[in-house]
Amino acid sequence: MSSNRKGDRRERELVNALDESGFAVMRAPASGSATERELPDVLAGDGETFYAIEAKSSAGDPIYLEGREIEALLFFAQNFGAKPRVGVRFDREDWYFFHPGDLYTTDGGNYRVKKETALSEGVDFAEFVGDSQKVTLAEAADAARSDDEDDEDAREVLEALERGDISVDDAVAML
Repeated sequence: MSSNRKGDRRERELVNALDESGFAVMRAPASGSATERELPDVLAGDGETFYAIEAKSSAGDPIYLEGREIEALLFFAQNFGAKPRVGVRFDREDWYFFHPGDLYTTDGGNYRVKKETALSEGVDFAEFVGDSQKVTLAEAADAARSDDEDDEDAREVLEALERGDISVDDAVAML
């Protein structure tokens, strides 16, 4: 399958997924080749937030974007009132999204996204559409420490109840 046909299929896949998640969405016709102006691949909005998305996919190699593609995306998004995003999809992975300013810039002024970077730093599809929120390892560790403290407090109340230092009603109120 040619890379253009695969890219078109991936863009349609993204459009359908965004539509199923409640976004009004459209794929730009020919994404720039049909006009003199560079257009983003996908426009999507949920009534509150609007996105102009440049979508790229790869079988596993890093994804490269030309500097002019990002400049055109930023220009269009600013004039349209949308948030610019680059959506990347590697084979056997979900879509991941980046603000263009968060992408690695090559010495030649182009942009690159590696698969490892997408998986570790990108916003996954569920978070992008508002179905979940990313939690960092540090945040998870803080929550676990808080849970441990809550568990210790509960243990102390139950031990006080067992010793007869407090009543059952007092223990229930404390827990």
